[in-house]
Amino acid sequence: MKKCIYCGCEISSDSVIDFCHRCGVGVWGEKMFETIVHNMEKARENGDLCHANNTCEIPKEMSDFRVLERV
Repeated sequence: MKKCIYCGCEISSDSVIDFCHRCGVGVWGEKMFETIVHNMEKARENGDLCHANNTCEIPKEMSDFRVLERV
């Protein structure tokens, strides 16, 4: 299980999003929330979903980009 980033309630560790249904609808509204979930589930099925767990490789064409620090 993992926790919603907004309210801290438990959500399934299989979820493609890091927030619960209630918070997702509260932030984006029902229609947009369902669209976000649908598109992220489709991306996971296609192998295009990469979470920030450092298990995904950075494509060669993006390897030259650098993160700029705010001064």
